[in-house]
Amino acid sequence: MNVSEIIKPENQVFCKTKLMTDATLSYCPGCGHGTAHNLTMEVIDEMGIVADTIGVAPVGCSVLAYDFMNIDMTQAAHGRAPAVATAISRLWPDKYVFTYQGDGDLAAIGTAETIHACNRGENIVVIFVNNGIYGMTGGQMAPTTLSGMRTSTSPYGRDIKSMGSPIKMTELVANLPGVYYATRHAVHTHKHARKAKKAIRKAFENTRLKKGISFVEIVSNCNSGWKMTPLESNQWMIDNMFPYYPLGDIKVDGVLK
Repeated sequence: MNVSEIIKPENQVFCKTKLMTDATLSYCPGCGHGTAHNLTMEVIDEMGIVADTIGVAPVGCSVLAYDFMNIDMTQAAHGRAPAVATAISRLWPDKYVFTYQGDGDLAAIGTAETIHACNRGENIVVIFVNNGIYGMTGGQMAPTTLSGMRTSTSPYGRDIKSMGSPIKMTELVANLPGVYYATRHAVHTHKHARKAKKAIRKAFENTRLKKGISFVEIVSNCNSGWKMTPLESNQWMIDNMFPYYPLGDIKVDGVLK
C-alpha cells in the first residue's frame, strides 16, 4: 500500500483545527503551551462560537497568542488580562470571553486583578498555565516555584522561610463565591489532554449559562527554564509538580469538592 492510498479523509484520525493559524509557534519544543492553545481552539470550533468569542492575551511566553489563535483577540498589559476581560464581558455580555495566562502574569503582577475578578464572579473563562517559573524572561522564581526549586533568582533553591511558600492559585480562588468552576489538569499525554479539553469545554459552557468565572489551571513543564530535555521535564513535573499541584476538580458547579 502506497502513501496515496493511506492519506484519505476516511482514514484521518486527527487534523489541526482551522482556528489555529499556520504561524510557527514561538514556544520551546516540548512545551505544553501549544497543546493548550490547540485544545482551547478545538473547543471553540466544536461549540460553534467562533464569531462570539474574544480572547485576551497576557504578557509572558504566550504574549503572542493572537498570532496563533485565529479568533478575535486583544492584548492586555502585564497581569491585567482579567480586568480587560471584565470590561469586554460587561460591554458584550453575550460574548464568550477568556484570558490565557501564565503563572508570572496571573499569580504575580496580576494577583489583584485575578482575585478581584474571581471575587466579583465575572462571566469569563480563565485558562492558567502553571510551569512554576518565569519562562520567557530568564527563568526567575515565580509565585508558583516549588520549595527547594532552583531558578535564576533562587540558585540555591526556594527557601520557604525567606521567600514564602508556592501559591496554589486554583485552591485560593476556589474559595471565593464568584468562582463557579475551578479545576487543574495537564497536557503531557493524550489521556491528560482529553481531560483538559473536557474541562475547557465545561468552562465555556458555564459562560453560556452565565454562571460566573471558570478557572482552568494547566500544570505544564518548562524544559528550557528547568534546564532539562522535554522528556526529563515531563517526568520532573510528574514527580514534583503534581504532588504539590494535584490534578482534578476543586470546585464544580459552585460546590467545593
